[in-house]
Amino acid sequence: MKSARLILVPLIALLTMGGVTAQSTDLTFFLTFVPNIQFAPLYVAIEKGYFADEGINLVIEHGDEPLGVDLIAANQRQFGMVSGEQVITARANGRPVVFVYEWFQAYPVGIVAPVDSGITTVEDLRGRVVGIPGRFGASYSGMTALLSANNMTEQDIQLEEIGFNAPEAVCVGRVEASVVYSNNEPLQIENRAAAGDCGTVTGVTVIPVADAADMVSNGIVTNEETITNNPELVAAVVRAFDQGLRDTINNPAEAYLISTAYVENLPMSYDLRLGLENVSADQAEWLLATPDAARADITARRVDALVTLAERSSADELIQFAILLETIEYWDADELGVSTLDSWQVTQATLMQMGYLSTPLDLEAAFTNAFLPENP
Repeated sequence: MKSARLILVPLIALLTMGGVTAQSTDLTFFLTFVPNIQFAPLYVAIEKGYFADEGINLVIEHGDEPLGVDLIAANQRQFGMVSGEQVITARANGRPVVFVYEWFQAYPVGIVAPVDSGITTVEDLRGRVVGIPGRFGASYSGMTALLSANNMTEQDIQLEEIGFNAPEAVCVGRVEASVVYSNNEPLQIENRAAAGDCGTVTGVTVIPVADAADMVSNGIVTNEETITNNPELVAAVVRAFDQGLRDTINNPAEAYLISTAYVENLPMSYDLRLGLENVSADQAEWLLATPDAARADITARRVDALVTLAERSSADELIQFAILLETIEYWDADELGVSTLDSWQVTQATLMQMGYLSTPLDLEAAFTNAFLPENP
């Protein structure tokens, strides 16, 4: 392989170069779950100085999503990554949170089933045992929307709560299908099947929620007080994240390398690091030479990057990089960050069907596209 040409600038260098100064604003950004490769755009925006350029010293805080919503609503935190359904239910309970940037342009939930199960459509799920983490969150909302779009309800299937163990449950045959995050668990099952570690499963079929219902997924959320009193800060946070997201979409190998400073135990053998550095450097040169590259061409190069890396690294080593590439497909769009009233109405209708909401809200107060930067 060619020698590595990518030089990653450590965070300390960015600080020394004047990005973060004594006049910077310290800001805590709330994230759910735990550090994960799927948060790469935020890591990229921090490490490449996009927040520092806006005069922001960003600190990440992880916690449960409902806690984050409460903190943001009370202005004890000003920004976080929150799902659309959480925004609607919060506002229904008088919490003045506002969605200002749609990160996931497609809802990343679906139903996975072994290829030999005979399940290829939602209708095929009738009477079948379907796993789900639990009757809560995006998985449950997405499943409800998917069934509803096909004139079905939860009563038409045998729903079994399995926790976040879909790969194990599917591989051992505990369930016939499972609600999953489509950008993650299907890849894990496929990887196990390829290694002969998934019972009789040889492959999977995925039925995406996004094909049936355009729901609002995760995005940047702030509160009405911050929008009123400090709109410049809102615009700055959105600009910095937007640039980190674009860089991740355009050069995921670079984003993966940057993420190793934030996510413990990301696979990183010597060969994988060397491969990522070479792929990242090649992509950076190509982007510089092709500033008006079409989305389709950039997508094709992401696929080629995985093929190139697979020549020297195992599927197990590449699983997290593959998850990043698959997740990018849910972020990418002609216009990043935009959410629409139609999507909010679909999400609200789903919550009402689930009994989480009794009266429709003024959805136009729940989100705004006013802070989006112009598409370059």
